[in-house]
Amino acid sequence: MPKSKYDIIYKDLKRKIETDEFAYQELLPSENLLIQIYDCSRNTVRRAIGRLVVDGYVQSIQGKGVRNIYRPIGQTAFTLGEIESFRESALRNGQIPKTKVLLFAEISVDEKLSGRCGFPAGSEIYYIQRLHYLDGIPLIINHNYFLKEFTPGLTKEIAEESIYKYLEQTLHMTIVNSRRVMTVEKITEIDEKYLKLNVEDYNCMAVISSFTYNSQGIMFEYTQSRHRPDYFRFHDNAVRTPHI
Repeated sequence: MPKSKYDIIYKDLKRKIETDEFAYQELLPSENLLIQIYDCSRNTVRRAIGRLVVDGYVQSIQGKGVRNIYRPIGQTAFTLGEIESFRESALRNGQIPKTKVLLFAEISVDEKLSGRCGFPAGSEIYYIQRLHYLDGIPLIINHNYFLKEFTPGLTKEIAEESIYKYLEQTLHMTIVNSRRVMTVEKITEIDEKYLKLNVEDYNCMAVISSFTYNSQGIMFEYTQSRHRPDYFRFHDNAVRTPHI
């Protein structure tokens, strides 16, 4: 499915902000100029700018324009407000990603697993354990569960590259939203083994459970993402709505 015009503009402006093509505190080109640059409607530009505002990249200042307020985060950070793959997040943070598949299996969901992941008992799924490295450091273990009916053809090789890239570019899936639950849980033997953690220093993990849906409203993925606590950092941008 082709990407919408405003999404293309949003990503291009975001890239220019992150790479300092627009300097910190600098005003972006005027609305009229952006309309000319991107050959689009005023509403399309406003939608792109509105998304940058929500993401904390710019601030609209009445009578002046749109100011770049983006400041890069020194430590690896994952976004709350967006659905972002591990590889996309790594590249945004200027780091080198690597993924190693620890386990790739095709299984049927039993009652116990159904209660945890939300897939109906009897569903056929891919179960994948992946170890994610940033700049050579093992930081995250993902336990991925993908509904086979909507993600056919997954392989170990795809899982080591980018599953979302395969879903979007090969299967032409539109990934719409993801409900996330954050918890702190005890370290497991798998965590200790692959993340090289000293349990005397860290006896818990930051855990993100994600329930992700496609454009048909079907939950096609459940993922438990287990993060090293000494590197864990999620960020969001909150916009206050005026109250009377």
